[in-house]
Amino acid sequence: MNLRDLKYLVAVAELRHFGRAAESCHVSQPTLSTQLRKLEEFLGVTLIERNNRQVLLTPIGEKVVAQARAVLRDSDQLVKLAREARDPFGGEFRLGIIPTVAPYLLSQILPPIREALPELQIQLVEAQTAVVSEALREGRLDAVILALPLDEDNVHAEVLYAEPFYLAVSPKHPMCGLNSVRSRDLESAEVLLLEDGHCLRDQALEVCKQAHAVENTNFSATSIETLRHMVSANAGITLMPELAMNDDEKTIRYIPFEPEVPHRVIGLVWRNTSTREALLERLAHIIRDSVKTSLPLARPAA
Repeated sequence: MNLRDLKYLVAVAELRHFGRAAESCHVSQPTLSTQLRKLEEFLGVTLIERNNRQVLLTPIGEKVVAQARAVLRDSDQLVKLAREARDPFGGEFRLGIIPTVAPYLLSQILPPIREALPELQIQLVEAQTAVVSEALREGRLDAVILALPLDEDNVHAEVLYAEPFYLAVSPKHPMCGLNSVRSRDLESAEVLLLEDGHCLRDQALEVCKQAHAVENTNFSATSIETLRHMVSANAGITLMPELAMNDDEKTIRYIPFEPEVPHRVIGLVWRNTSTREALLERLAHIIRDSVKTSLPLARPAA
């Protein structure tokens, strides 16, 4: 038994097709089938039900595949540890980032990261907080950028920046003429929000609660860009994080809050057991230097 055979088995389990599994592993189908037969003979059990219509795993096959995935993850980690020892600031680095941050932050931070860490190969994964935090916990990501605090054990969080919210309204909206807005100005107002699953929705709901505003339940957006188009069409108002604002936007007015400024804190989070602490601290430093917002950077416990 070797790691190659385990990779073949996992590929068949994921694709449920010998031909596609062989293609994904860059081998011929007869080679893959032969090696899997040898694996079954070595283990003394049948792992795969074979028929002309479909490929199914046996009950013991399901258990072996789960263990094979763990073995392959551990073997990848061994290779990664060796690479990191040779170059702690190089090699592959898997970074998760939430959708309400990614489009507006990456263009600012990737160029300086590439300049400062030219040997680092960043693999980006964009997904909601629950998805990237689970991937971090399971070791499929090295770090994540998201809104703090993150309710997870055994992680370390570095604050990157504090980002204020602005009230976004159409030029046709009655509030457009305001130079600033207070929480009381939103009392009973209906605010457009993102759909469930986005942490930005939860943050906006908290602002609405404090201001006695309510959610506009006629529509839930899938992205900040959808919210922007809805506001532009004078279909409602919303809260917009500062980095997502368009400076040249002609159809939306962004009004600052005063005197109290609602905001969110964005951080870089990694596992306490990570072997790449020096790299992660360097990344946090580069990002902090690259991102400027109108709020001073505070570093609350996260």
